[in-house]
Amino acid sequence: MSLNRSEKEAVISEVTGLATKAQTLVIAEYRGITVADMTKLRTIARSNGVSLSVLKNTLARRAVAGSGFEVVSDQMTGPLIYSFSEDAVAAARVVADFAKTNDKLVIRAGAYGGKALDVNGVKQLASIPSKEVLLAQLLGLMQSPISRIARVMAALAEQKGGGAEAPAEAVAA
Repeated sequence: MSLNRSEKEAVISEVTGLATKAQTLVIAEYRGITVADMTKLRTIARSNGVSLSVLKNTLARRAVAGSGFEVVSDQMTGPLIYSFSEDAVAAARVVADFAKTNDKLVIRAGAYGGKALDVNGVKQLASIPSKEVLLAQLLGLMQSPISRIARVMAALAEQKGGGAEAPAEAVAA
């Protein structure tokens, strides 16, 4: 089904809006994926805050022109699904995890921070822990020295307290 000019402009403006909000774009080839699998991928993506779109490549190129995602416009050929996410790793994680279980989804490229990512770059980005996990690790790292000091102080107090109690008992007796 062919789009008329106003419909094309609407698609371009919608994708441009996604691109301005997003930090990451992952492009994957979906040739041969069943409708059920595509629906499953869309559901997973939606629950992780990732916007998946199947677009005409020419419209996608026009939509990302002038943005940080323009670096991958040369990869926009063939049947592609475009994954945009505001979270830096969400799009990469959703697509990479789905590609592990479905060999018909082939990661083509990605872009993050104005830099093009190859397949390995997208997989490395996907392996980064989520923001919540990183914050928990940082907090644990920050608490570690304090808790060690507290344990040492408690052990010292216990040692000194044990030795000091004997003379206190002798005085009371």
